[in-house]
Amino acid sequence: MNKVLKIVMWVCLGILFVVLIGLLTMNLWNWLMPTIFGLPAINLLQTFGLLLLSKILFGFGGKSYGSGARHWKMKKQMYDKFQSMSPEDRERFKTRMKEKWCRWDEKVSTENSDTSNG
Repeated sequence: MNKVLKIVMWVCLGILFVVLIGLLTMNLWNWLMPTIFGLPAINLLQTFGLLLLSKILFGFGGKSYGSGARHWKMKKQMYDKFQSMSPEDRERFKTRMKEKWCRWDEKVSTENSDTSNG
Protein backbone atom coordinates (compact mmCIF):
# COMPACT_ATOMS: atom_id res chain seq x y z
CA MET A 1 0.00 0.00 0.00
CA ASN A 2 2.87 2.35 0.78
CA LYS A 3 4.31 1.91 -2.74
CA VAL A 4 0.97 2.82 -4.33
CA LEU A 5 0.78 5.95 -2.17
CA LYS A 6 4.27 7.01 -3.34
CA ILE A 7 3.30 6.50 -6.98
CA VAL A 8 0.13 8.55 -6.55
CA MET A 9 2.11 11.27 -4.77
CA TRP A 10 4.70 11.46 -7.58
CA VAL A 11 1.98 11.57 -10.24
CA CYS A 12 0.24 14.41 -8.38
CA LEU A 13 3.53 16.29 -8.00
CA GLY A 14 4.22 15.82 -11.71
CA ILE A 15 0.80 17.17 -12.66
CA LEU A 16 1.25 20.09 -10.26
CA PHE A 17 4.67 20.84 -11.76
CA VAL A 18 3.30 20.84 -15.32
CA VAL A 19 0.40 23.11 -14.33
CA LEU A 20 2.76 25.51 -12.53
CA ILE A 21 5.05 25.68 -15.56
CA GLY A 22 2.00 26.31 -17.74
CA LEU A 23 0.75 29.08 -15.46
CA LEU A 24 4.18 30.68 -15.33
CA THR A 25 4.50 30.56 -19.12
CA MET A 26 0.97 31.89 -19.61
CA ASN A 27 1.53 34.80 -17.23
CA LEU A 28 4.86 35.68 -18.82
CA TRP A 29 3.32 35.52 -22.29
CA ASN A 30 0.31 37.63 -21.31
CA TRP A 31 2.53 40.14 -19.53
CA LEU A 32 5.13 40.58 -22.29
CA MET A 33 3.86 39.59 -25.72
CA PRO A 34 0.75 41.79 -26.03
CA THR A 35 2.71 44.83 -24.89
CA ILE A 36 5.89 44.25 -26.89
CA PHE A 37 4.63 42.62 -30.09
CA GLY A 38 0.88 43.30 -30.03
CA LEU A 39 0.05 39.58 -29.85
CA PRO A 40 -3.17 38.37 -28.20
CA ALA A 41 -3.30 37.00 -24.66
CA ILE A 42 -3.51 33.20 -24.39
CA ASN A 43 -5.29 30.83 -22.01
CA LEU A 44 -3.86 27.83 -20.15
CA LEU A 45 -4.77 25.28 -22.85
CA GLN A 46 -3.10 27.41 -25.52
CA THR A 47 -0.07 27.68 -23.24
CA PHE A 48 0.22 23.90 -23.06
CA GLY A 49 -0.02 23.77 -26.85
CA LEU A 50 2.70 26.40 -27.12
CA LEU A 51 4.96 24.48 -24.73
CA LEU A 52 4.38 21.24 -26.65
CA LEU A 53 5.10 22.96 -29.95
CA SER A 54 8.33 24.44 -28.61
CA LYS A 55 9.40 20.99 -27.38
CA ILE A 56 8.67 19.49 -30.78
CA LEU A 57 10.59 22.25 -32.58
CA PHE A 58 13.54 22.54 -30.21
CA GLY A 59 13.80 19.00 -28.89
CA PHE A 60 13.01 17.12 -25.74
CA GLY A 61 16.52 17.11 -24.30
CA GLY A 62 17.25 13.42 -24.55
CA LYS A 63 20.97 12.74 -24.83
CA SER A 64 21.95 16.37 -24.52
CA TYR A 65 21.44 16.31 -20.75
CA GLY A 66 24.65 15.37 -19.05
CA SER A 67 26.71 15.57 -22.21
CA GLY A 68 29.21 17.77 -20.37
CA ALA A 69 29.72 15.09 -17.74
CA ARG A 70 30.08 12.47 -20.47
CA HIS A 71 32.65 14.66 -22.21
CA TRP A 72 34.78 14.99 -19.08
CA LYS A 73 34.53 11.27 -18.35
CA MET A 74 35.71 10.46 -21.86
CA LYS A 75 38.49 13.03 -21.61
CA LYS A 76 39.68 11.50 -18.33
CA GLN A 77 39.63 8.00 -19.85
CA MET A 78 41.71 9.19 -22.80
CA TYR A 79 44.12 10.98 -20.45
CA ASP A 80 44.52 7.84 -18.34
CA LYS A 81 45.07 5.72 -21.44
CA PHE A 82 47.62 8.21 -22.80
CA GLN A 83 49.51 8.27 -19.49
CA SER A 84 49.78 4.48 -19.44
CA MET A 85 51.38 4.39 -22.92
CA SER A 86 55.09 4.06 -23.45
CA PRO A 87 56.85 7.07 -25.04
CA GLU A 88 57.10 5.18 -28.35
CA ASP A 89 53.37 4.41 -28.30
CA ARG A 90 52.61 8.06 -27.54
CA GLU A 91 54.63 9.25 -30.50
CA ARG A 92 52.99 6.68 -32.77
CA PHE A 93 49.57 7.78 -31.53
CA LYS A 94 50.39 11.46 -32.06
CA THR A 95 51.65 10.75 -35.56
CA ARG A 96 48.51 8.81 -36.49
CA MET A 97 46.27 11.57 -35.13
CA LYS A 98 48.24 14.22 -36.96
CA GLU A 99 48.01 12.26 -40.22
CA LYS A 100 44.29 11.76 -39.77
CA TRP A 101 43.20 15.19 -38.53
CA CYS A 102 45.88 17.75 -39.46
CA ARG A 103 45.80 17.53 -43.23
CA TRP A 104 44.88 21.21 -43.50
CA ASP A 105 48.34 22.26 -42.30
CA GLU A 106 49.98 20.12 -44.96
CA LYS A 107 47.79 21.58 -47.71
CA VAL A 108 48.47 25.13 -46.57
CA SER A 109 52.23 24.56 -46.34
CA THR A 110 52.40 22.95 -49.82
CA GLU A 111 50.27 25.75 -51.30
CA ASN A 112 52.49 28.38 -49.67
CA SER A 113 55.64 26.72 -50.99
CA ASP A 114 54.10 26.46 -54.47
CA THR A 115 53.16 30.15 -54.55
CA SER A 116 56.52 31.29 -53.20
CA ASN A 117 58.33 29.42 -55.98
CA GLY A 118 56.10 30.67 -58.75
